[in-house]
Amino acid sequence: MLSERERERYSRQLPLIGEEGQERLRGASVCVAGAGGLGSPSLLYLAAAGVGHLRLVDPDRVERSNLNRQILHAEPDISRFKVESAADKIRALNPDIMIEALPVAVNAGNAQALAGGMDLLLDALDNYEARYHLNRAALDQGIPLVHAAVNGFFGQMTTVVPGETACLQCAFPYPPERVDTSVIGVTAGVIGLLQALEAIKILICEGEVAKNVLVVWDGRCGRLDQIPLVRDPACPVCGRGDCA
Repeated sequence: MLSERERERYSRQLPLIGEEGQERLRGASVCVAGAGGLGSPSLLYLAAAGVGHLRLVDPDRVERSNLNRQILHAEPDISRFKVESAADKIRALNPDIMIEALPVAVNAGNAQALAGGMDLLLDALDNYEARYHLNRAALDQGIPLVHAAVNGFFGQMTTVVPGETACLQCAFPYPPERVDTSVIGVTAGVIGLLQALEAIKILICEGEVAKNVLVVWDGRCGRLDQIPLVRDPACPVCGRGDCA
């Protein structure tokens, strides 16, 4: 049952999702891998919506070159761990939720533990090696994964539902070549917010999510498109007998 404090805080979304939906958010645990350009807007809006437990994972420290897009951080945060800087801002926004700040990189040795106990994983990472490890952990543990990536004026997002959809390795069997790391900050904001919205819909079981489609944003013309994705029966991850 919601407290009066919670009813006041969430009064503008309660007519849309009801107390049951709000209680689902309060009881949810979400791991956000990446506290940078994508993670910043996602984390802000997940915290604002009342997701009760957020696990932040990122090994990096804040650099001045991050500040055009990583809006959880500011000039005084330079050289701090991103997860610590982010945790401070999120706690100030919503002190009623639990925050874990883990300054570690996602790798083959820890991905399963990082995903453990979570209801949802958000891939706000910046490299495909770590993404593949998170994807495998999601499939092994039956946890939905919302993937996103950005470059320049362009962004993409898809939701992996174990046993139902193409996984990340189906969609991207090999890491895409990335020679240009430039990005307009707003692009990360747009895609990070779509990730947060996708996460909220999954947690409250409301609306349609981006299953078996890659949502593609072209910021140059302000256009969203969807590219169909097909599960690969020969995929080395989700095509295995124990995941099929």
